[in-house]
Amino acid sequence: MKEVIKDNISKNLDENIQYLKELLKGNSDIVFREFYINDTKALLMYIDGMGDKVLLNNFVLETLMFNWKELEIEEIKDKILTVTDLKELEKLSEGVNGVLSGDTMLLIHGMKTCYVIASRFWPTRGVTEPSRETVIRGGRDGFTETIRFNTALVRRRIRDTRLKVVPKTLGTRSKSDVAIMYIEDIAENHIVKDVLDRMEKIDIDAVLDSGYVEQLIEDNKWSIFPQTQNTERPDVVAAALYEGRVAILVDNSPFAIVVPATLPNLFQSPDDYYQRWVYGTVLRFIRFLSLIISIILPGMYVATTSFHPSIIPTQLAFFVAASREGVPFPAFMEAIIMEVSLALLTEAVIRLPKAIGATIGIVGGLIIGQAAVSAGIVSPIMIIIVSLTTITSFTTPSYEITSAFRIIRFLLIISASIMGLYGVVICLLMVLTHLIRLKSFGVPYLSPFVNINKKDFKDMIIRFPLRFIKERPEYMGTKDKIRQK
Repeated sequence: MKEVIKDNISKNLDENIQYLKELLKGNSDIVFREFYINDTKALLMYIDGMGDKVLLNNFVLETLMFNWKELEIEEIKDKILTVTDLKELEKLSEGVNGVLSGDTMLLIHGMKTCYVIASRFWPTRGVTEPSRETVIRGGRDGFTETIRFNTALVRRRIRDTRLKVVPKTLGTRSKSDVAIMYIEDIAENHIVKDVLDRMEKIDIDAVLDSGYVEQLIEDNKWSIFPQTQNTERPDVVAAALYEGRVAILVDNSPFAIVVPATLPNLFQSPDDYYQRWVYGTVLRFIRFLSLIISIILPGMYVATTSFHPSIIPTQLAFFVAASREGVPFPAFMEAIIMEVSLALLTEAVIRLPKAIGATIGIVGGLIIGQAAVSAGIVSPIMIIIVSLTTITSFTTPSYEITSAFRIIRFLLIISASIMGLYGVVICLLMVLTHLIRLKSFGVPYLSPFVNINKKDFKDMIIRFPLRFIKERPEYMGTKDKIRQK
């Protein structure tokens, strides 16, 4: 049930104090500081640990209690209080929400309004290098859990008056701050409106991370593919805004959401642009080649060894047959056993402390692989295939897309065990059909492959020199289409 807080502020301060104490009873961290401005009673209310006590002591209490002049009560805001961020509100509910967000509320006897002083000062993590998105060249600053720090990091890179930051509050209980960022004269109107409309429809009691928002606004709730891009890097967000996309920042989360997202975007890295075009192009070729290997290699192995051994070169066929001698399981079971074992090991390494995670990963992989071969459970070539598949899957910058293709890899193995190469082809066609139909905020997921524009291919698999990328992506339908003259 949604909490209802009365809006009317009584001129009798004691009535307000009694109501607020009853409303917030049982909370030992809420401070009610009653004091007098000359002969007029006043109240400061804030949460201990979230309010800046130095600011309140030196610039609010001291100013009001000792530097008081014969002025009207209504002149306090403009002539007495020496704080930079101050709002005068007529609704008590807004003041209480401000206190719960870390601000301080000032109530004065005889006034039907309250002042909310920006005094948020809670423990925060400093700006550090993102742990998940490392780059060879580029900025080393990453988002933190404080939304105002994150918007500031983006503004450092976009010093444009047309950059808009639209505030929202999500969660009937958590009341989490959300910022929607876009560049007004670049982003297409219907995309911005679509984002705002979807945010308005969110009705949930708590938003603890940007992942909540991501799942609630995506187009297809049942797709295994991520339809939004999440990043810890402010330079990635800035680059996306310059292309006409919209960024969503959520308080308490170091991950920003970028929409619309397309499959080629998820394979791009900041290194592609910070280095010369030749290096960027080679890196992209490596990623796409790794994608193909990681998806189809286990399935192709199962299909060829189980149904189509005649297509394997003779020498290689002899080697495969010799390596599988004594293995009691078919190739399908080999692949499933190793893929599941590696998935479990990967998940365990993620959850372990960093100090021992890498060691356990290396030692665990070696021991499990060697023990499995020695016991005759799997063949040595299966170990090579699964290891190569795992290595190539981690070349993709996006963890979410890597997880999606891991699921597809399992589906391909199952299809190959039933119908051989025909099963592999049918499964790939089904995935491709799904990708063609998939959209992200009205933009086709496979853009620009499905709406071919030769200008957009300058920044696809081959990354042209920057001097030739003069226009923004055509499929985004941006207002200002020129980025370089």
